[in-house]
Order: sequence, then C-alpha cells, then structure tokens
Amino acid sequence: MKTSRRTFIGGASTAAILSASGVAFAQKKYDDGVTDKEIKIGHTNPYSGPASAYGVIGKTIDAYWKSVNEAGGINGRMVKFLTRDDGYNPAKTVEMIRELVEQEKVFCTFNTLGTPTNTAIHKYMNQKKVPQLFVATGASKWGNPKEFPWTMGFQPDYHTEGVIYAKHILTNVKDPKIGVLMQNDDYGKDYWEGFREGLGKESGRVAKHVTYEVTDPTVDSQIIQLKDTGANVFFNIATPKFAAQAIRKAADIGWKPAQYLNNVSASVASTMKPAGFENSQGILTAAYLMDPTDKQWDDHPDMKLWRAWMAKSNPQGNLTDASNVFAYAVSFLMHETLKKCGDNLTRENLMRQAANHQKLKVPLLLPGITVSTSPTDFYPIQAVQLQRFQGDTWHLFGDIMHAESS
Repeated sequence: MKTSRRTFIGGASTAAILSASGVAFAQKKYDDGVTDKEIKIGHTNPYSGPASAYGVIGKTIDAYWKSVNEAGGINGRMVKFLTRDDGYNPAKTVEMIRELVEQEKVFCTFNTLGTPTNTAIHKYMNQKKVPQLFVATGASKWGNPKEFPWTMGFQPDYHTEGVIYAKHILTNVKDPKIGVLMQNDDYGKDYWEGFREGLGKESGRVAKHVTYEVTDPTVDSQIIQLKDTGANVFFNIATPKFAAQAIRKAADIGWKPAQYLNNVSASVASTMKPAGFENSQGILTAAYLMDPTDKQWDDHPDMKLWRAWMAKSNPQGNLTDASNVFAYAVSFLMHETLKKCGDNLTRENLMRQAANHQKLKVPLLLPGITVSTSPTDFYPIQAVQLQRFQGDTWHLFGDIMHAESS
C-alpha cells in the first residue's frame, strides 16, 4: 500500500512539473539557496565604521537586483539579495557570513567588501565549497584557483597596480625620494609589496614608509613625518576617509610632492571633494572604469544607460561617486554569470561559468578593457590606464596597460 502511494505521488508531481514548465525535473539541478522561483545571494559591506564611504556599493547592488527582479528576474527566478553591515570588522564579517551560509543557506556570496574582511572568511568559504564571487578587493590572493577554487576577484590586483606606479615614478620623477602611507593590513601590504617589486634595485628611493590603523582618528602625524623626510613623491595607500585626510593635510602643511593615489580611493565624491579640489590637482591614479565626472563619457552609450538606470532605480545615489559605477559593473558581471548557468544552478556550475568569460564587454569598463577568465585565471580584469586629477575631474592619459596573469 505504502509503495503504490509513493509511486503515485512521485508520478503526479513529475507530471505536474512537466506540464507546468515543459522541462523534465531531472534537467534542473539546484544547490542550497536556489528554487524554481528564487536565487539567494549573500553580501557584507561596511555601511558603518571607518570604511563607510563604500556603503553606497551595497545600496547600488541592492538597487540593481531589484531592477533585475522588476524585469522578470534571471531565467524566471527572483534574486533575493541579503546584505549585512560588517562595519569593516573581520570578526563581524565571519559572524555574518556564517549566518548567511549556515542559516540563510545562500547559494553564494557576491562582492563582499574589504581585504581584511574577505581574508577572514577565505578558508571558511572554500572549506564549505560556497562561491565567494567577484570580491570587492584587488588583493592578489583572490586569483589562486589551485588552493582556493571557490574564490574569485573582480578588479585589477593591487600588486600589479603598485608595480605600475613605481615604474611610472622611476621614469617620470627626477631623483625621486618617496614617502609611503599605508593602511596596516593585507590590503595595504599587497600594494606595498607590488610597489617595492616595481622599484626593484631602486627600492632605496623610499625615504619613509609609515602605517595607520583603521581605528585611528586621523593620519595627520604620519603626513608630517613624511614631509619631514624631504620626500618629493607621495604614494597614498589608503581608503577614502584617510586618503582625503592625507591629501588635505599635505596641502595644509605646504608639502607638494608628486602624488600617487591607489585606485580604491579614486572616487571624486568620496575622496577628492572631501580633500578639496584645490588640494587634489595633479594627483595620479590607475583607472579601469569610466569616471562619471569625466565629461568625455557624457555621450557614451554606457554612461547614458547608467545615468538613466540611476535616475529610475537608484535616485538617491550620487552621480559623482565612482563607487556607483563600480557596483553597477560588477553586478552586471554577476548577472551574466548567473544567466549562463541556466537551470544548472549548482555551486560547481556557478564557478565553472565564472571561470569561462571570454573578452566579455562589461558596461562602464574603459574602452579596450574586457573581462576574461579561465579555470587557471581568476583575475577578471587585468588592465588599467593612468589618469590625472585636473579641475574637478580625472583625465586619462597614455595607453591601456595590460598585466599578464600572475
């Protein structure tokens, strides 16, 4: 009796599925966080604390998924985006990611922000075999598929960016004497190691290398120390709040070195404006995205589309904040990756698709920069172009520089 009933129920449900979707049940493969109607994605971001300037990224990603859902979702499934405020505190990140993975049963995490915070969950995500995709940090460690096959970066890696600045200084600054300010964590060290590698046998050109903690109120004393060395070059490895403080303090004390600013603080709204436009003239950084304040992009289809999307889906967002451009571009890449999975929404297939982009054009990347990945190359973007701050915006110069996968 029991056997026949079980057979009947099984037969009825399969028939219902076949008639409802026209797809046999066996063809759909799901892991935790996916149903016929939903894909659950986890995320952490510093909406509060010393890196809260990046809070806009989480808000814009949230708006992106809402607009995807309004347009019918991904292959008919709605995206449920669960975002948590970790305050840029690694211990908090661990706690929140555990909750998202073990209790909420998210399919994957996406664009979790920060090098120290992602480092804290790196091993856990790989032990659990949960994709940690397109993280919002350029540390070079995210491109190591052999040891960490469940983690992938997005932006150009900090190490390579550091090499590029060092080589530019040696070529363009006469008799450079370099002062370096660095956030004292894995993010800062990745830039610093790349920078030293780029200097090579000229590493003695660094007159002083000072650090700060994210809990410090200011970096004023560090900037005074750097000026006192007589340095004529300043490499600013800091997140927006501290980067802006450093630029402003240098101007206040009359220190006028050639300034190189790490890309993660290139936002006009979050860094250059608070630092004071008058204090920011001539600063150099590396770019891979179109800057929304750069008028040369005003008539570009990508920028027009993004502005229209912001007006409709994210009207509170600041149009001069490059973080909103970043959030849109990385969300587009995640969207494409999920679309490619079709009905095979297993974590393994998600990583397979993430590692299978060939010269993908992602909106708002600089012309000539595309996304390419492979099972052995987990660095989606590996090209930058230098830009200089003039007036109230960035101006690109030189050629696009492509880095080989490392």
